[in-house]
Amino acid sequence: MNQYLGELALRMGVDILRADQDEVVLRLPVAGNRQPVGLLHGGANAVLVEHAASVLALLHAPQGKTAVGTELNVSQLRAATTGHVTARATIISRARSSVCSSVEIRDDDGVLTAVGRMTNVFIAVP
Repeated sequence: MNQYLGELALRMGVDILRADQDEVVLRLPVAGNRQPVGLLHGGANAVLVEHAASVLALLHAPQGKTAVGTELNVSQLRAATTGHVTARATIISRARSSVCSSVEIRDDDGVLTAVGRMTNVFIAVP
């Protein structure tokens, strides 16, 4: 599944810990992905939510269809300052041509730092 992470996620140090039909779990080091004040940047959380939900959507993509549109929402709840954050994505709804995933991001202490939701829309590829 690492081939689907993309260059940005690989540069940020994102690792796939688990990827199956039920859930995708990604891990991101806080070091190197922070603002100068030492806090995990909200943009890093958005990248993590997008990649976790995208991998899960890929596993649920309808046969013969590809994603053509996404809607992404991320709420930063608490900044992580050290260690890693872990994103856990699960499917909250699935239709004939779309998949909606919910993502929770927690720090090493298990404290919720961000939440996100992403919807992928699919069409048939000729």
